[in-house]
Amino acid sequence: MINEDRALLVDLRAALGADRVRAEPLELSLYGRDAGVEVGEAAAVCFPSTADHVAAAVRIVARHDRSFVARGSGTGLAGGATPVGRPVVIVTTHLNSVLEVDEQQRLAWVEPGVLNLDLSRAVRHLDLHYAPDPSSQQACTIGGNVATNAGGPHCLAYGVTAAHILAIDVVLADGSVAALGGIQPDQPGYDLRGCFVGSEGTMGIATRIAVRLTPNPPAVRTLLLDFMSIEDAGATVSGIIAAGIVPAALEMMDAEITRAVEDFVGAGYPRDAAAVLLVELDGLEDGVEAQVDAVRKVGLENHARTVRVATDEAERALLWKGRKSAFGAIARIAPDYYLHDAVVPRTRLVEVLKKVYAIAAEQRLTMMNVFHAGDGNLHPLIVFDAREPGIWERVHEAGDAILRACVDAGGVLSGEHGIGLEKREAMAMVFSPEDLDAQARLRDAFDPSGRANPEKILPRGSRCGELARVPDGAWI
Repeated sequence: MINEDRALLVDLRAALGADRVRAEPLELSLYGRDAGVEVGEAAAVCFPSTADHVAAAVRIVARHDRSFVARGSGTGLAGGATPVGRPVVIVTTHLNSVLEVDEQQRLAWVEPGVLNLDLSRAVRHLDLHYAPDPSSQQACTIGGNVATNAGGPHCLAYGVTAAHILAIDVVLADGSVAALGGIQPDQPGYDLRGCFVGSEGTMGIATRIAVRLTPNPPAVRTLLLDFMSIEDAGATVSGIIAAGIVPAALEMMDAEITRAVEDFVGAGYPRDAAAVLLVELDGLEDGVEAQVDAVRKVGLENHARTVRVATDEAERALLWKGRKSAFGAIARIAPDYYLHDAVVPRTRLVEVLKKVYAIAAEQRLTMMNVFHAGDGNLHPLIVFDAREPGIWERVHEAGDAILRACVDAGGVLSGEHGIGLEKREAMAMVFSPEDLDAQARLRDAFDPSGRANPEKILPRGSRCGELARVPDGAWI
């Protein structure tokens, strides 16, 4: 351990308590990455239990001229919580209280370490829930959802995280505290809350969050449609939206992942289908039944083999368990996976999927696809064994080619996982130098020191006048 680290640890332990600051090799290893593939190294790991602890830790980091990374449960998939440059990792999972619930205004104040699903469980007795539902909702935290502007299957109708965050108390990079947004309908001034949501920890650390709660719908119906071609499934997705129906959720799974999920969960998915659609409709009883009939009609017109409607809550939960267990199911096939996240226009889903399959074939990789079809949010999933010589190069080449195919189709780099380390160098695919410079200046307004989660989102050279590497390897 270098002397600078020793002094830093002494000050952190004095402020937070010796049991809340760790620098043992095991802890440093465990917190050297998130659920993505990038790996880094931390100087120390802190476990604050109060907002004051967070502010104290950040002030000490600033005094020692070091950087910090905020981390929740570590379920992120883009390297957003991976430490770069030996920062202090500040873990917020011990700030896990639902502080206040206002049933009348349908909002709750929560700490960042509250688990996504636990929040809905906490307000279930009020016939309310928190609408954004990432597949990792049993493990991911509200603070992490805010950092990445997380989505989920039910965000097609209800919107991603940003639509459900009203206000945030934030510890800035110098240790000062700012209140962003507010619970009143019309907040004066700039929407700094909107700037912070999705900033991936580069603007500070959330310590208290006001979230919007959504009433539980009177009626819910979940349908499973299966097809013998991806094209028919894609046409059904477009047909449902064209019919004026916006489902609460509209998910697609291809043949490979459907078989893996069925073997893993036993949800009743057809193992011989080329693709399945999971469609959820909610609202008033009569309206939902009319939509069920309309979805069935669109599906059958596009050659759906079967249209199955869950008969009760247990069957509905099992169908969703299959969808939300997709990433766990692939462990039966290979020990490692690389999951991408990009968005394409809904009308070009099938076209891009064909390119994804071609990329996989070219790189001799096993590719599965499970995604939010309603809003064109693709999740190509490459499964592999990292022990195979040369496999990483092929995986990364495939990932880069998939991103390029999505952008070329008019898409964007991420729908919900964020940019992090994984896709920061790809930002130039969709943003001009002027765009990147504007984003860098906004980031600097929150953190002029550059201490908050450095080296994330924006590629080097984003600021005008800053050195940047051009494709031939030279610096300009």
